[in-house]
Amino acid sequence: MVPDMALLRRRDEVTVIGVAIEAKVAGEGHRPIARRLGVHADTLRGCLRRFPERAELIRAHFTRWTVALDPEIGAVLPAGSGLADALEAIAVAARAWVLRFGPGDPLRIASVLSGGVLLSNTSSLFPAVW
Repeated sequence: MVPDMALLRRRDEVTVIGVAIEAKVAGEGHRPIARRLGVHADTLRGCLRRFPERAELIRAHFTRWTVALDPEIGAVLPAGSGLADALEAIAVAARAWVLRFGPGDPLRIASVLSGGVLLSNTSSLFPAVW
């Protein structure tokens, strides 16, 4: 099992990766993000490429988790792009987790809910949990 602070086959902690994804969705490039976070640009670029490739799968996965954790939380509303929608789905699922289990870091919750494979480069993105 992957610890909640990590993602499978990723060097940086999930919180660093999450901040980088948020910055990318906001329009920042990978090199300035890497400099600001103090991480290797090429490593970060891989994470930032994987997220858009899997955005729809990520959105769907975390939307299912939202409903499983709190069927009454309401719809996950569109956020304006595939990337933003995926990020919003992660945030709403994390909120549903917090409402059910108590406080926690949203990005570490995302790691748990993805089984650590949120940005994995394997062919099977998420474990079968349904």
